[in-house]
Amino acid sequence: MFHFAAVFLRFQFATCLEGALKIKEVSYTHTEGIHSGELKHGPLALIDDNMPVIFFAASDNTKGHIQSALEQVLARQTSGTFVIVCPEDDPDMLKYRGNKCEIVEVPKTADCLQSIISILPMQLLSYHLAVYRGHNVDQPRHLAKSVTV
Repeated sequence: MFHFAAVFLRFQFATCLEGALKIKEVSYTHTEGIHSGELKHGPLALIDDNMPVIFFAASDNTKGHIQSALEQVLARQTSGTFVIVCPEDDPDMLKYRGNKCEIVEVPKTADCLQSIISILPMQLLSYHLAVYRGHNVDQPRHLAKSVTV
């Protein structure tokens, strides 16, 4: 079984959950959105060397919490893949490049709008993951285009 974990805080809440939902819907891969403050309360035990973890970092006062969560995961894994979605030219996040981390830089904007831009890499990830796994992205199974009552 293939799993993903996506870690977020504050304005990145909707981004994380929407990204996890897209990966589930299109590529049929188990993905969970995890609040960075709740990482120690169970989810950290599930993260192993084979689980990719995606971190959403903003340039607001929550960046330290995301860095703390990232450090906790890095300290517990000997290998594995980490992806950090962050505003471009963020020196606090760019220092992790190459340390088992891939950095996806998105254009910087107001903190409350950053989540709208940060969802784009997740949309692309879900698409390419589905194609890689051989799934038809235009017709996901068991998904209705509209809900009827």
